[in-house]
Amino acid sequence: MTATSEGIPNPGAAIVASGLVKRFGDVPALDGIDLAVAPGTVFGLLGPNGAGKTTTVRILTTILRPDAGEARVLGHDVVREPEVVRNSIGLAGQYAAVDENLTGAENLRMVGKLTHLPRPLIKERSVELLERFELAHAANRPVKTYSGGMRRRLDLAASLVHRPAVLFLDEPTTGLDPRSRSELWAVIEDLVADGTTVLLTTQYLEEADRLADQLAVVDHGRIIAQGTPAELKAGLGSTVIEIGMPGEGSSLMALQALAPLGVQPPTLDGTTVKLTVADGPSVLLDALRVLDTEGIAPTGVTLREPSLDDVFLALTGHAAVTGSLVDGSAA
Repeated sequence: MTATSEGIPNPGAAIVASGLVKRFGDVPALDGIDLAVAPGTVFGLLGPNGAGKTTTVRILTTILRPDAGEARVLGHDVVREPEVVRNSIGLAGQYAAVDENLTGAENLRMVGKLTHLPRPLIKERSVELLERFELAHAANRPVKTYSGGMRRRLDLAASLVHRPAVLFLDEPTTGLDPRSRSELWAVIEDLVADGTTVLLTTQYLEEADRLADQLAVVDHGRIIAQGTPAELKAGLGSTVIEIGMPGEGSSLMALQALAPLGVQPPTLDGTTVKLTVADGPSVLLDALRVLDTEGIAPTGVTLREPSLDDVFLALTGHAAVTGSLVDGSAA
């Protein structure tokens, strides 16, 4: 690592990184990541596959070494003090890392032994977590009989056996149905309410909006925007106008005609023109007048508040769930 400790900002932060760089061959996965996570909060890294989210988590959890930059977790350098960092954190990835041939209880007891939890506390902690994650009824069943949501909850429980102060969640709800996703969100909210610091990576804009106190939007290995979800959405204007068009030709004409009315250039989603504005009702009337003058008849009109999807599209020019792979995995 090339940065010195003097270059690390926010010494009171639970997680802090400065100038993180990582390359896989000639491909830059990270190109100078800076972030700071306050204790007892959720910090969200939002971006598509290949943006650099998982690579960032792997460095912060000591799985990868950065090529440049510096990072600390609870004040400990992730390169010089990896064992201390590992003993202080929990990690749950995109796929449940549990042994499907063991029971739920056996998985948690195994983790307790691996994390050197005092023997008298291992069973007590396992029972406590199985109850907390609503898995007590399946404690003695092999994990291979669990549903996807149950496996993900068990994986999260396993990451908490040793009571880590900092928890890294790398796209923890990927592949879950809406009900299981909502249940996991509630668990995460409970953990933070108890004082756990969480760094969460996600492609799901709704997830980031609900859980994150602070967000960093990541694209091509760089943070391109930071702030609260409300701040990022407010930067787009107070209202989004969506105007449906009958075809490609009319939508392109409308895109050009409506450009002067928005606080940012309008975007096109299929044949729907999206326009972010400061005064929705007033600008909507102006937009309809412009279209009428141009002889363009819309098929539908919607007024709504901006979403994080709008933020990501405006910042990157593409949707949050698209992207390429950097190193053979979702980075």
